[in-house]
Amino acid sequence: MIQKLMEKIQQTGAPIVVGLDPMLGYIPGHITSKAFEEKGETLEGAAEAVWQYNKEIVDAVWDLIPAVKPQIAMYEQFGLPGLAAFKKTVDYCKEKGLVVIGDVKRGDIGSTSLAYAAGHLGKVAVGSKTYYPFNEDFVTVNPYFGIDGVKPFLDVCREENKGIFLLVKTSNPSSGEFQDQLIEGRPLYELVGEKVAEWADTCMEGQYSNVGAVVGATYPEMGKILRKIMPKCFILVPGYGAQGGKAEDLVHYFNEDGMGAIVNSSRGIIAAYKQEKYQKFGPENFAQASRAAVEDMIADINGALGRR
Repeated sequence: MIQKLMEKIQQTGAPIVVGLDPMLGYIPGHITSKAFEEKGETLEGAAEAVWQYNKEIVDAVWDLIPAVKPQIAMYEQFGLPGLAAFKKTVDYCKEKGLVVIGDVKRGDIGSTSLAYAAGHLGKVAVGSKTYYPFNEDFVTVNPYFGIDGVKPFLDVCREENKGIFLLVKTSNPSSGEFQDQLIEGRPLYELVGEKVAEWADTCMEGQYSNVGAVVGATYPEMGKILRKIMPKCFILVPGYGAQGGKAEDLVHYFNEDGMGAIVNSSRGIIAAYKQEKYQKFGPENFAQASRAAVEDMIADINGALGRR
């Protein structure tokens, strides 16, 4: 699967991923009003608004980008209708040829981890039949249970040619409360990075592994170190834009071949019409504002990488 992602990045010239993290407050009134008219001010109505919002954004940007990253919590908050909207979003994006990174941050052990891996990346047996329940291409995984929690995902990745991104150094301000703690003089995130690199060696697909890492844009010096520790891992980089990460900070997340990282932006893209820079589009043309924001992000990242 990492080869497919790399091919899409090369085709589009865009080492970016759009985070489809819809909140009702992001969705323009004309969409929510129509959804509520059809389904009421209900969970079903909220899920319908989310789906229509996502669809318009995807229709506006799919040809510019290699991948999307829906955050499942934004859908789960609306219960079963929300999960149905998540599934519709995944399927629609795949129909458009996009790589789908399910931001699910799962992590557990034993049969629970097996079930998470099967439900999101693999298949489940129902009598004599098998089904792919959510069928994302990649998912994010919490590695802090160790190999007990990660092995079921590694097995499914090998069986289904899928991929995972393991949390190593996250972008949030309090991440250091645990991730920066020193163990025999070294921060924990470095030790996690070494373990991720070890697991990555078991899931190689060409030059890179189907096992990648999440490293926040907000910690560029740490990212520089982790790039060296995990040379065969693609790095999924959250924290660009709205969280303060800058394009010039991300150069060292990439390898010398210009590959090896993909940068995420969520509300900076999907709610672009709310920003002063794109307010000329207005709520009615929110998807066109998202397209303009994607174009600007691509130019910003590629400019920092010297690709203009």
